[in-house]
Amino acid sequence: MKISKIISVMFLGIMLVACEQVSDIKNKIAGNEEKKQQQETAVKEKKILYWVAPMDANFRRDEPGKSPMGMDLVPVYEEEGDGTGVTISPSVVQNMGVRTASVKFGRLWRRIDTVGYVNYDEDKMSHIHLRTDGWIEKLFVKAEGDRVSKGDVLFQLYSPVLVNAQEEFVQSLRVGNKSLRDASHDRLIALGVSENQIQELAKTKNVQRLLKFYAPQDGVMTELKVREGMYVKPATEVMMLADLSTVWLIAEIFESQAGWVKVDQMAEVNLKYLPGREMKGRVEYVYPALNPKTRTLKVRLRFDNIDYVLKPNMYADITIFGGAKKDLLYIPREALIRTGQQTRVILEAGNGRYESREVTVGIESGEAVEIVAGLHEGEKVVTSGQFLIDSEASLKASLSRMKSVETEQTGHKVISVHGIIRKMKPEQHKVNLTHDPIPELKWPSMTMDFDLSDDASLKGLNNDDKVMFELMEMPEGYIIKRIWKMDTKPVVQKIISGHGVIKQLKPEQNKVNMMHDPIPELEWPAMTMDFDLSSKASLNGLKAGDKVMFELMEMPDGYSIKRIWKMEGMPQ
Repeated sequence: MKISKIISVMFLGIMLVACEQVSDIKNKIAGNEEKKQQQETAVKEKKILYWVAPMDANFRRDEPGKSPMGMDLVPVYEEEGDGTGVTISPSVVQNMGVRTASVKFGRLWRRIDTVGYVNYDEDKMSHIHLRTDGWIEKLFVKAEGDRVSKGDVLFQLYSPVLVNAQEEFVQSLRVGNKSLRDASHDRLIALGVSENQIQELAKTKNVQRLLKFYAPQDGVMTELKVREGMYVKPATEVMMLADLSTVWLIAEIFESQAGWVKVDQMAEVNLKYLPGREMKGRVEYVYPALNPKTRTLKVRLRFDNIDYVLKPNMYADITIFGGAKKDLLYIPREALIRTGQQTRVILEAGNGRYESREVTVGIESGEAVEIVAGLHEGEKVVTSGQFLIDSEASLKASLSRMKSVETEQTGHKVISVHGIIRKMKPEQHKVNLTHDPIPELKWPSMTMDFDLSDDASLKGLNNDDKVMFELMEMPEGYIIKRIWKMDTKPVVQKIISGHGVIKQLKPEQNKVNMMHDPIPELEWPAMTMDFDLSSKASLNGLKAGDKVMFELMEMPDGYSIKRIWKMEGMPQ
């Protein structure tokens, strides 16, 4: 009886524990379901714009599916804000191999990495010419590249003029006429006979039919233009000697770095045929002019060449240290995205969000580059995978710009203001104004710079003019849409649309060459011509052969393109 009671109590305890565990499991399941529902609700609240391939931002679809590489497409959600950034899930970030680096504050060396070549030391070169005509009877140096020492015999020359000059000198010694002797001595010196040879002639009084000519310095024969038996004149360059105990190293410096280099700066030189051997030197001379063809500046370094390992015309890798620039921001050079019109980076904004930001760069030093404007210390920029992110951000920025244009055309709010022109800045497309208070913006009266829209014209305006102007809100702030004198009517620029085919893009000239259809408003027939581009017209995504639509805007110097886009695409 006791045993059965004990068993009953144990069974009851086990059941209670089991019930508690089941209850905990149910609670956890309920909690997970609730969390899952919350996440799904949060996702549903965000609108999916489209689906994109993880490794190709240009592959987009309106529904889920597979990329050309067989990967699942990932959704891109509608984001709050100005629409110029993108949000990427952690898994896609990992697949893309995105790496970031912090914006740092410190100093950069004005390091000039360039190439150069070994050249002869022109201060240690000798050109051998004769001072009379004659025949090379005996040549002791047989080929270019032969090494000679100072005082070695180079060749023997027969010259009737030299024979006659020797006879005159001997005759002057025999007659004892001092003035005649001095004149004969000076003539021999002028003809290139050495003092030792003259003294030997005075001692022996034996006229030499063949005179020897000696090496004026140590060196190698770099040019040998005569052979035995050859008749030579004073204009003939017989040979050239170069001393290779020291050499010049000529470096080519880019025009943008020409202001960094100065005499006596340290330099390091590496040659491919001497791996692991680094030579140190100093800048000896900076040439005064740039090469007009290569747009480079020559810089000369001098090196001792005792073991003759440096040979003329060898190429060398050269690093010149131009001093440090302190207290600046810098990032890795690989983070920059350079286009024809701007330089930008991709900024990590947190929570998987990335933004494209325009920057102004300064000096480059090795793998680092100075940031003059656009970033702050500690911000993180993308150094790998930024081009895929940038293509996505550029698309959203284009859509954002289009949206602002559409808003303007459909009744965007415009604020009218009175002011006085202080300074016109047409080259910057700006104007400095002292304006009245603007209640709509809660702005007090103040003097400030305003950007001008493409429609705004300063034609007919001067400093100190009283004006009215219209402010229009843009993503980057308020700009002047129109401006005119108080006593005149506003000038409204006419926008004319046209069709055409691109023949040639000329971004470096800010032009495009097109064959356009007739434009009745201007009474223009169909023809091919160059068009200037306005400051906000973009050729991104366009190429020769594209059929396009464009908008022309009248400017003081003619008509320029305000916008241009593909016929099957959307205006940029």
